[in-house]
Amino acid sequence: MEPSSGYFGGCLRFLREHYTEAASALSRMGFAMSATPDTTAPPTALAERPKRADARRNYDKLVTTAREVFAEQGSDATLEEISRRAGGGIGTLYRHFPARENLVEAAYLDGVEEICAAVATHEGEDPWEALKGWLLELVGFAATKRVLADEMFAYLDRGAPVFKTCSSAIYDAAEPLLKRAQEAGEVRDDVDILDVTRMVSGIAALRTVERDQVERLVGIALDGLRPSA
Repeated sequence: MEPSSGYFGGCLRFLREHYTEAASALSRMGFAMSATPDTTAPPTALAERPKRADARRNYDKLVTTAREVFAEQGSDATLEEISRRAGGGIGTLYRHFPARENLVEAAYLDGVEEICAAVATHEGEDPWEALKGWLLELVGFAATKRVLADEMFAYLDRGAPVFKTCSSAIYDAAEPLLKRAQEAGEVRDDVDILDVTRMVSGIAALRTVERDQVERLVGIALDGLRPSA
């Protein structure tokens, strides 16, 4: 099965549309964009991306920077540090994300969108190299995702819709890579995308292992996907 960029676009639209209702509900509830944190803000409603180009740039910069800072500092990351690195004031951050939870969820979703879109960059590669290349990208994503998810577990159940929706989007985006490798005889037939992503994510979750060692362990694990001689 040959993956197509249109397919991945559908996955990303599915993710974004999943939050449209929440963001609209947030607006209806009078969730004002103030310059100070709103401690009553619903933590599971994604802040709506602004339409103005300059505001959209600020929003995207804050989300990207948040992912970087949370990856480096974990739960010790502060909104002040994120706003400083993003090159704006704390007031700008609060106008876009009135509560810490809103920024965390936006960063989480942004990472999911990015790893889904990354599948398309491997479309023209050899089936095995395409699957392997994407799974190595998943290693970096999984480490940051774990930090953000840990923050979200403070107020969301592990079975919350946001986690189920994002996991489904990742599986749906990556499955064509696995199918193509299996059809080419490069991967054994008795594994599915859930097996493979859980294996890689489990290795990436090792907290006391350096990144290069994690990638080495992933490489060893991937050798186990090869068909028996």
